[in-house]
Amino acid sequence: MRDRFPTLIALGLLIALVLGTWWAADYAQRAIPIDPPRRVTHEPDAWAERFVMLRSDASGKPINRLEGALLQHYPDDDSYEITEPRAVGQQAGNPVTIGTSRKAYMDQDGARIIMREDAHLHRMADGERAAMDVRSEEIIILPDEDLAYTDKPAQVVNGRSRMNGTGMRYNNRTRQLDVHSATDVQISGADSGPISGRRRLNDNPTP
Repeated sequence: MRDRFPTLIALGLLIALVLGTWWAADYAQRAIPIDPPRRVTHEPDAWAERFVMLRSDASGKPINRLEGALLQHYPDDDSYEITEPRAVGQQAGNPVTIGTSRKAYMDQDGARIIMREDAHLHRMADGERAAMDVRSEEIIILPDEDLAYTDKPAQVVNGRSRMNGTGMRYNNRTRQLDVHSATDVQISGADSGPISGRRRLNDNPTP
């Protein structure tokens, strides 16, 4: 029995040490306030001034360029707000387009840019077709698809043709422009007439 007595004392001290450590850890955890999970609100967490963003194709050639005076990132919906944006589309084989406005919002991992406040889309002229200008309070640009559209009132000047209407869709790959609910229409003889209540202009050069 005397031989076991030191062992029992050591075992008791070990148990007391374990219980004491557990109690101290539990007390410290309850005594120290823990910050609640951070609320994700629509507030910017990153920004950049006088920025330039480039998107390239599989070969590394730039096809889209976005620049502006100020860019702010919002973590709650992973969107960007841009001041004085300028979006340039320069995909190979397609006319160069330039979109500008006072404000813009970019989301869907850069696949959609919503130009707002004095939105203007300009397709540059080339040797085969005249310049085209679209103006509206909002123009949505899909850079990867080389597509622009709006459901708002828009004014379109395409070469010698001019249209005002509510709703517009322009595909820069096919050069096809649809203006919905068109009013105050002046179409040159080279352009087609009304189609299903719309006015459609396709200025692909004919052979």
